[in-house]
Amino acid sequence: MSTKEELRRFALERRSARSVAEIRSSGAALAGRASAIAVRAQTVAAFLSTPTEPPTRQLLAALIRAGCEVIVPVVVGEQMDWARYTAGVATRTTALGVEEPIRDHLGPTALHDADVALVPALLVDRTGNRLGRGRGYYDRALADITVRTLAVVFDDELVEELPAEPHDRRVSGVLRPAGLLEF
Repeated sequence: MSTKEELRRFALERRSARSVAEIRSSGAALAGRASAIAVRAQTVAAFLSTPTEPPTRQLLAALIRAGCEVIVPVVVGEQMDWARYTAGVATRTTALGVEEPIRDHLGPTALHDADVALVPALLVDRTGNRLGRGRGYYDRALADITVRTLAVVFDDELVEELPAEPHDRRVSGVLRPAGLLEF
């Protein structure tokens, strides 16, 4: 088994090699999965994807059309706060390269009110171990909650096994362009 850093490098290199067409098609496919999430959720915690991540904008729009309230993270220091996401909301790009809404924050506990959390991942394994970028924001945010969590990845980023440490928080499923898989 490779180390987390080796796996991160591998995943990031593979993502940077994806074609624009593949990324766009993945975004459309993810949006097509919104009903599978919306049927069991009033509030969805999600994220605004970076250019190399599976695109989430169409998915968020589809969730909103389905009647879900969508909240997205806003980084404050070493913690995540949350803000409502709506179509056309003004955003800014942070020093980490992540877009955040420019609006009132809901507080770090807003995640507790979500029915499902869609979280970014570079890789996820079939037991729910998630490999993120290594800063620990999601591990800290998910540490004391029981919300259903789904890692959002490209189809080939679901792997058999990943290294995990005691502080790593497992996800309860994975959302890929090919579909939703719960563990």
